[in-house]
Amino acid sequence: MTPPGVEHLEVVRSQEDSPDGLNAFLAMAEPEASAPTPGPLEGEWVAVKDNLATLELPTTCGSRLLDGYVSPFEATAVRRLREAGGRVLGKTNMDEFGMGSSTENSAFGSTLNPVDRERVPGGSSGGSAAAVAAGYAPMALGSDTGGSVRQPAAFCGIVGIKPTYGRVSRYGLVAYASSLDQVGTLGRTVRDAARLLEVVAGHDPRDATSIEAPPFILPELPASLEGLRVGLPAEYWGPGLDGRVRERLEAIRDLLADAGAVVAPISLPTTELAIPSYYVLAPAEASSNLSRYDGVRYGRRVEAEEIGAMVRRTRSEGFGLEVKRRIMAGTFALSAGYYDAYYGAAQRARARIVEDFGRVFDSGVDVLLTPTTPGPAFRLGEKVEDPLSMYLEDVFTVPASLAGLPAMSVPAGRVDGLPIGAQLIAPWWQEARMVSVASRIEQEVGDA
Repeated sequence: MTPPGVEHLEVVRSQEDSPDGLNAFLAMAEPEASAPTPGPLEGEWVAVKDNLATLELPTTCGSRLLDGYVSPFEATAVRRLREAGGRVLGKTNMDEFGMGSSTENSAFGSTLNPVDRERVPGGSSGGSAAAVAAGYAPMALGSDTGGSVRQPAAFCGIVGIKPTYGRVSRYGLVAYASSLDQVGTLGRTVRDAARLLEVVAGHDPRDATSIEAPPFILPELPASLEGLRVGLPAEYWGPGLDGRVRERLEAIRDLLADAGAVVAPISLPTTELAIPSYYVLAPAEASSNLSRYDGVRYGRRVEAEEIGAMVRRTRSEGFGLEVKRRIMAGTFALSAGYYDAYYGAAQRARARIVEDFGRVFDSGVDVLLTPTTPGPAFRLGEKVEDPLSMYLEDVFTVPASLAGLPAMSVPAGRVDGLPIGAQLIAPWWQEARMVSVASRIEQEVGDA
């Protein structure tokens, strides 16, 4: 049953039938009659990705298997934004269970990019990014496993922040890959994305991966960059980068140097290990996390004469193609005889990637500047039949996720009318430094 005050949208519909014309929202709350709660977000609307549990709105994760499911509890990040005076506008479309880079893997239809409706908004937080870019809300919550906040932010021309792993509570975030999943924020401006992060961040005893760390406090913006050391990883600026994106990033490099930063090339030789490691580790964790969807306890159930057949039919009909692909790959990687060759090797590679970043930051580099994506948003349907090409869209965002580092995408201008993003990666817990640099880029690119 749909809760009172909620417009729940039926499975498999066209973009023309969605209330926003973009298919960015899967469910929308009616405007609240009561006065907003006082706080730093008082009265402001926030869009929420549909893998964050909410009490009065369905939480479907973009899957048929959870169509209509309403959680009995609320995610800590959602509760904190409400306590700060924010109001949930609706639940946004996403790649099923966060598995995808285009929001084309949703059981409820693809989301369109508001900049160019023939192109994808990125994923898996494409609905949240599209909602912010289209002006439905000034900010949104998303989740980032391998780039799922930063990549759609780049494609839609907005700001996306992935904090340090453990900075924001994962309580109430439906698990995809638990050692990588992180609640992130999106905003029209650096300040909006950072304001939302300041509200939702903080230790939570209900989340075993939540870490007691110095609080994130929004710095004075824009900040001086005099003497700041900015590293340019050579591996991110190679032949796989669109030449037009390279030109825009080189312009931003020069802007930072003109603002007083010390810009220098550095090397992260383990970058090439990131994509193969990620696509072993994330599916392996997903194969475990998604085993709970069996038709017995909650969500969709396809009846059968005996329980084994019921579980098989429920999962077969409930999961989409990409989710099945990753569950199968993850189960294989964890199977007897292959565990050390695949999962063990990927974990060792991950440790080397962490060491690589640590070495660079220990050398005195304050922040890294890289492209967010190899190119601008691609066309709808262009990569659906080519999973490897789709996976490579995350080539610049996955390394920071594997290392648990804070990273963000800030608009870097446009190529052929399409937005592109510049990615900043900071040392662990240094979100304030990263936001300060992003604000200066925002100011300079805006002025240009």
